[in-house]
Amino acid sequence: MRQLLALGLLAFAWAIPALAQAQTASVLSVGDGDTLRVREGSRTLNVRLACIDAPETRQAPHGASARSQLQAFAPVGSTVELRVKTTDRYGRAVAELSRGGRNLNQALVASGAAFVYWQYIARCDRQTYGRLETEARLKGLGVWGVSGGVMQPWEYRSRQRTSSSSSSAPSGRRYTCKQIGSYTQAQVLMRHGHTYLDGEPWVSHHAKSV
Repeated sequence: MRQLLALGLLAFAWAIPALAQAQTASVLSVGDGDTLRVREGSRTLNVRLACIDAPETRQAPHGASARSQLQAFAPVGSTVELRVKTTDRYGRAVAELSRGGRNLNQALVASGAAFVYWQYIARCDRQTYGRLETEARLKGLGVWGVSGGVMQPWEYRSRQRTSSSSSSAPSGRRYTCKQIGSYTQAQVLMRHGHTYLDGEPWVSHHAKSV
């Protein structure tokens, strides 16, 4: 019995630091619907809101609407609290943001300004986020009130990458020196993905003379 009590007290002691991990910061700027910059102490942090994904800026007008909503929740100069979950590949702090006791990540989902980012929900309260998104969808709020729906931002980014990759890929045709009339034409072909021309002696020779 004493051992169980001791273990319970130890678990409680470990829980106290976890509850105190929130960092107080001041909002410097809002990038889009799920990113902002804050000052925490003497350092500046770029923050990516955890477990949600707002429409991209290029997804007009929904990206701008999401940014405006985050600005309304966390105005420049306001004090917010961060609960950092991790750091992403861009070096940004991935965090849940709160102001006045209100979880702003969840508030963005509840208002229909952002989607739950299900691929990265593990570090957040899945049940609460799911419930808030369902309620927003049933009420037709924000992105859920658009006729035909709004493409999820992760799908939008994926299509943009695919489109960019396709436009820069070389055609199936392979050119030889005899088929290229000038160094300028060779440069155009190389910009379109025909990088093997770098090794062509004709191209190399004329490159040196330009």
